[in-house]
Amino acid sequence: MNGRSKKCSSCQELLPVGAFASNRSRSDGLQVNCRECAAAYYRRRQEAHGKTVRVRVPTPRGHKRCPQCETVKPHLEWERNKSSSDGWASYCRACRAERNRISYFQRKYGLTPAELDAMVAEQRGICCICLAAPAEHVDHCHKTGRVRGVLCFSCNAALGQFKDRPDAIRRAAAYVEGIAWKPTLVAPGVYRLPS
Repeated sequence: MNGRSKKCSSCQELLPVGAFASNRSRSDGLQVNCRECAAAYYRRRQEAHGKTVRVRVPTPRGHKRCPQCETVKPHLEWERNKSSSDGWASYCRACRAERNRISYFQRKYGLTPAELDAMVAEQRGICCICLAAPAEHVDHCHKTGRVRGVLCFSCNAALGQFKDRPDAIRRAAAYVEGIAWKPTLVAPGVYRLPS
């Protein structure tokens, strides 16, 4: 090895030092194999274990390849991530949002995307309560955690405001239908509720 080049122990070629990854434990501070030989060795080892290694796709400067949608996109379509080696998130914004959505429904309700789609299809894509707005929000029992259906935002929020109390919901329905909701005094301290 001279100051500008080094011999790769695998391919035995004299290459510039930029062709070697760093290794602080070595006296020269570089790996013994060039990057290409190290990548080929890694690929062989992974394939021997039955794993696949994705092929590196060249990307222009200011762009990155998303491993999910497999497209090369400009950095504008990525979120920043200071902890990653290149400073950008692993997935593009659209794929990351979809992954987060899938993870959220799996974690919170135990629903896979197929199960959620089946529920919405079973309801013909509309809210179970108002039968008008699109079904977009998963409704569940706050005591048991059981998923009841998929509602529109307004109906889901209304159930939340009523704290899932059927008696309060019945009184609200009676009130909307014009039935008096106030209790009637029949004797001192005794009230009759509307039926």
